[in-house]
Amino acid sequence: MKIASNDTPVRIGWLTEQGLRLDAAPYLSGAFAAKQLLKRLPVDKDPLADLTKGHNGGIFNGPKFSRVYVNDPEISVPFLGSTDMMEADLTHLPLLSHEVANKFPYLDIQPGMTLISCSGTIGRMSYVRTDMRGIWSSQHVMKIQPNPDRVPSGYLNTFLRSRFGVPMITSQAYGAIIQHIEPHHIAGLPVPRFAPEVEQSIHELVEEAARLRAEFQAGLEAATTDLFTRAGLEELLDLRWHEQPRDLGFAQRGITSTTLRALNYQPRARRVLDALRSVDHLTLGEICSGGKLGSGVRFKRIDADPGHGAARLIGQRQGFWIRPEGRWISPSQAPPGIFAKDETVMVAAQGTLGENEVFCRALFVTGSWLEHVYTQHFLRVVTGTPDIPGAYLFAFLRSEAMFRVLRSMSTGGKQQDIHEALRAQIPVPLLTAPDRVRIAETIRTSYRKRDEADQKEDQALELLEQAVLAHSRPSEDRAARKTRGFCSL
Repeated sequence: MKIASNDTPVRIGWLTEQGLRLDAAPYLSGAFAAKQLLKRLPVDKDPLADLTKGHNGGIFNGPKFSRVYVNDPEISVPFLGSTDMMEADLTHLPLLSHEVANKFPYLDIQPGMTLISCSGTIGRMSYVRTDMRGIWSSQHVMKIQPNPDRVPSGYLNTFLRSRFGVPMITSQAYGAIIQHIEPHHIAGLPVPRFAPEVEQSIHELVEEAARLRAEFQAGLEAATTDLFTRAGLEELLDLRWHEQPRDLGFAQRGITSTTLRALNYQPRARRVLDALRSVDHLTLGEICSGGKLGSGVRFKRIDADPGHGAARLIGQRQGFWIRPEGRWISPSQAPPGIFAKDETVMVAAQGTLGENEVFCRALFVTGSWLEHVYTQHFLRVVTGTPDIPGAYLFAFLRSEAMFRVLRSMSTGGKQQDIHEALRAQIPVPLLTAPDRVRIAETIRTSYRKRDEADQKEDQALELLEQAVLAHSRPSEDRAARKTRGFCSL
């Protein structure tokens, strides 16, 4: 339940502005409190539209259009939706046809932009990094393109995603079932201006975070490429899955009671498995025999406040985001096993076979993500072989080849799972010890950079809040209230 803060109580002036509306929603969103606080700041405040430039003045989303997806990277561009922009690893974005993309060149996102989800869930944000150049975005993503002569892009991004900016943006949403915002709704949003050195410090932190995230992405791809190249399996790096002949009318000999499902004998997947078996390898079951290769425990979720010993619950979708969202639960009211051991590989193990679904995608748990708890819908892959670290397994399991192999091992009805016996038989290339150490360290370094990027963004928010609070002059406000006879107790 939300209650009004003692620091910013609901005032009679707010009620008047809302036509004496007496339901709580408009006053507890934080938008009114943020606006009133910004009004009191003795600093210049520029409308957002005055700080942007580019298509439609620099604040735009785009028209509705028919999307034509293709499989060939040579005739397409990566395409970013309002949920995709939250992804930490952008390797698996869908591909939009050049023919369609060329009709909307302004939807090509540029470094320094702030992306805001403007349809459905309003107010999620992402900062465009240099390695995201060449990605197109959908009409459900609003683009804020800063004018570098007017405002540092990192500072503007920090204000928009702060506890001052987000409520004012989300309060502009309209619609019944599906919420929306349009560019003109936020064009007048007031952006406080502080000393150039303050804004520049915030900008530099955001830019450094963006650089670290780009290096995180590059490190993951480099580790996977290194593993398959050293194993002599370079052909599996560019699988071109959909360009191979479809799996129709094939025969399979030696069928056992393990499975009778045709998908589990998929020829395209069998060719990948045969290639993996052609090199020195151990099976995933052998590697995890002293660790774990199974789902998590089922448990009842008891909600709790973040400041009272709660932990964030990570589900399959949020597990692949840069910064996860979701409910907070009480670990003390749940059984053991909801936390993950360091260097656990989590595989989204329940879902459907949609091309852009996370089912069978892998993520890596280390660093700050050890503080979270995870649903039972993840397959836990924990090595039991000391000289084959979890980071090495992740470099292998995150590959496109393994995504396709794991999907070929599907079992179940509407909600698929990964066949328990088949997944244990997956051959894992066994490189030399120095190779395994090098690949594992590349993954670990990448995740350390990801944690550092999170810290940089948090520091930028702290600097912004310090600047706002330093100019809010609470002592003068109290003196003024005393003068008017409204001294608070």
